[in-house]
Amino acid sequence: KHFHGLIVLFHSSLELSLFLGSIGLVCLRSLFTGYVEMIPQNPLNLRAFTLCMRLGTELSMTTTERSIILFAYRTSQHDELNVWQEVDGRLSLYLSGSSDGVLFQVPGLGALHTHLCLTWDSSSGATALFMNGQRSLTKIYKKNHNVSSGGRVILGQDPDSLLGDFDADQSFVGEIYDVNMWSSVLSDSTIQDMFAGRAVPRPDILDWETAELRRNGDTTMIEHEL
Repeated sequence: KHFHGLIVLFHSSLELSLFLGSIGLVCLRSLFTGYVEMIPQNPLNLRAFTLCMRLGTELSMTTTERSIILFAYRTSQHDELNVWQEVDGRLSLYLSGSSDGVLFQVPGLGALHTHLCLTWDSSSGATALFMNGQRSLTKIYKKNHNVSSGGRVILGQDPDSLLGDFDADQSFVGEIYDVNMWSSVLSDSTIQDMFAGRAVPRPDILDWETAELRRNGDTTMIEHEL
């Protein structure tokens, strides 16, 4: 099924937060084992990408001493593309199972929703982070690398095998929605338009509005109308 216009609830005794006109992934327990698999519309065989999402979490370095997975793409060999909030609050991108990622010192995530984008280009290695439309400095990471296809996109957990071996101590707690991915580096102005809610080119890899979402564990799909 496609779940555009629904809310995904990770079961919890805490209250459910609603979104206007989009699916939201809600996980409100500090240690959670549920996850959602997002099915790409095209393989993640990438020499460049823009990955964007909206999220909110009250986990931070002031409330917990653990890293938090924000996005995971895993092949049978390794973690091919992961985005993390590190223990110290920095946001990071790791490619191809590397223990060396590219890290950005940015304002901490919180209960207010943040629009987050990462861009990467293999030909130069240029990598940048956007937070609520503001661009970071550029860092060079994994020049001439290729992101491999054949993996699984997981939200809420960091899989240590193709689709399993989760560590609840790394699980995401909070809300993630509007996850989109393009096979190119979008312009700064396009990302700023996206943050502002203006029309942008449709994603060709992950499209939140049309993607199939496969829920696993204690999750529920709830219809939400504008």
